[in-house]
Amino acid sequence: MFKHLHLTLAAISVGLFTLRFFWTLANSSKLQAKWVKITPHIVDTLLLGIGIVMAVQYSINPLEQLWLGEKILAVLAYIFTGYYTLKLARNKGMQIIGYLGAMGWVMLIVRLAMTREPLFLL
Repeated sequence: MFKHLHLTLAAISVGLFTLRFFWTLANSSKLQAKWVKITPHIVDTLLLGIGIVMAVQYSINPLEQLWLGEKILAVLAYIFTGYYTLKLARNKGMQIIGYLGAMGWVMLIVRLAMTREPLFLL
């Protein structure tokens, strides 16, 4: 049950990020809507919480299971890259590069979740 909820929240999170990215490129006033400012934080908090619950439930320690440690680092990199894309990037070109970078981190996160084989940590 938690796994399906986690996957659903992850898809919603990436979908909301993508929507906000396109609205940022278009300089849309929709970015000022209250739900746009609040919903991603709620979804991401639930996503993190369910991830922690699953790690505890399955007794997975990120210091022992290196794939999980790497996934956590990739999530942190995704958060930073997403913040850069939506808030710090000064022009459309840098926003696009930031978005592509964030999607690269998402692909690594998905790969780690599916294979449970670390790519970088040894």
